[in-house]
Order: sequence, then C-alpha cells, then structure tokens
Amino acid sequence: MAIFVTERQVAELLDMATAVEAVEEMMKLHGEGRAFNHTRQRVRRQGVILHWMAAAVPQWGLTGFKVYTPRSVLFFLYGSEGEILMVAEAAKLGQIRTGAASGVATKFMARKNSSIVGIIGTGFQAETQLEAICQVRQIAQVFAYSRNNERREQFARKMTEQLRVPVEAVSSAEEAVRKADIVVTVTTSHTPVLLGSWLKVGTHINAVGSNSLVRRELDSEAVKKCQRIVVDSREQAKIECGDLLSAVERGDWAWDRLPELGEVVCGKVKGRENDDEITLFESQGIALWDLAVGKVVYERAKNIGIGESLPF
Repeated sequence: MAIFVTERQVAELLDMATAVEAVEEMMKLHGEGRAFNHTRQRVRRQGVILHWMAAAVPQWGLTGFKVYTPRSVLFFLYGSEGEILMVAEAAKLGQIRTGAASGVATKFMARKNSSIVGIIGTGFQAETQLEAICQVRQIAQVFAYSRNNERREQFARKMTEQLRVPVEAVSSAEEAVRKADIVVTVTTSHTPVLLGSWLKVGTHINAVGSNSLVRRELDSEAVKKCQRIVVDSREQAKIECGDLLSAVERGDWAWDRLPELGEVVCGKVKGRENDDEITLFESQGIALWDLAVGKVVYERAKNIGIGESLPF
C-alpha cells in the first residue's frame, strides 16, 4: 500500500551525506544513458505557476515526478508496474537534493585543496549548499553575503554552529568572493550578483539561482572566464539558464559543447583539467535528483515503518 510522508519525516529520514551519494549514483546512471529526465514544465494561470518535472530509472523499476506551486510541493513515486508507492511533501526534499547536487559538482570540479567558500544569498536553499560542500571538501572558512544585513548575520551564526566551520557575514558580494576557492550564487536575482573581475585563478562556481531565462547571477565576464562549464541537463539549460543565454548568443559557447554533470561523474568528461581553471556548474534543478533522494526516503520509511498508509 502507498504511504504518505510529511516534511518533518523527510527531514528525519534524509541526511546530506546519503543525499550526496544518491545524487552521485543517479548522475552516473544518467551519464551512462541509464536514467532519463523530463524537463520542467510550467503552467501559468492568473499569477499562479504550477511546475511539473519527472524522471525514470528502468533498472530500478522506478518513476517519479514532482509538482509544485509557491504554496505546495509534492513528490510522487511509482513502482515497476506503475503502482503508486509514495506521496511525500517535498520542500525539504528539494532543498536537500539541490544542495547535494552542488556537493557532487564540487567533488568533481573544485580543486582538491579548496578550503574557502564564498556564498551570495542566505535564503532557504543556501544552508544545504554549504552543508553539501562541507561533505566533499575540508572547508576552513565561509564568507556569506546577502542584501539583508540581519538575515546574513543570522545565517552566519546558525551555519557556524551547525557546520562547526567559521561563517562570517560580510558587507558586499565582492568581499564574499575575492578570497574564495568555491563560490556559490543562490539568489533569485534578475541582474548579475557575481562579477568576473572578482574571481581568482582556480575558483569553482556553483550557480544555483538562474533557473529562468529572466534570471541572471553571473555577468558576461564571469562566464567568459570559465574554461569549463557543466550543466545538469543540456535540454533544460536551453530553456532555463539565464546565465548562459547571452554567452550562447554571442557565440562564446554552444549548447552542444556543454557537458552534463552525469558525463563528468561517469568519466566521459573531466570536471577540471588543472588547478588554474575556473570552473562553473550551472544548476537548474532536475527531476532525477528528486527521484534519487525520493528512493532513499521511501526505502527508509518502509524499513522503519514511517508514513501514513494511503487508500490506493
């Protein structure tokens, strides 16, 4: 019988270390052509946007989709015969899987000795970005910036205690970036928050917020400075990645030249050639990540008897 899992239960069942492992495994399958992603679709009605995205892994006998509005986020998991296995509240699930994907990208693309993180944005998604990066690199210092002084100070205090790593709130985005080995942009900005002139040699960037053509977090110089750019899904990047649209229009990059994270994880493409490269992971957020961590939540819930039985 199908089960329903709440946000609180998802948080209890899904830890970041396991999420990073699950997303890495999924990306390897994707790179090998054994996992299939359906790009996000959006339906607009009188100011309300409904988002829908789906994925499948035939060898697991699993298919899943996530559907969400600003007020409701749900993930549905189906078995090998099309039977419903689980419905889960999925805001926390989405937050964790987005962070985990940046952790995987950082593992394969950042310099091994990276120890300083600069993060622009201190909202809902920012916490798991840092948590995941700390799973794959020995981080000694984090510099955090957002436009709201009170929010960034609160974020710094909370994450310092949670990660046991010094997180310092700084007064500008430039100050957050200048010394960083790893930079994270996790905003909803429509204009660039990261300038190429701030980047030092060898930096890795996880750009998380530009999942709409009207959003942009990196300026043209920042994109141009990147010797290696990796996307989660070429198909999805074409319709959502505001950071790369102008670069493609200028002819600096072509969509078919952009490797996917799965191709990096399975070894088809290198995430980094040398320590001097500036690398960029453009994260739009794909349904395969929801399926990867949704599988973990379902298996753990069944094993320990968590979840309300549903009458179908």
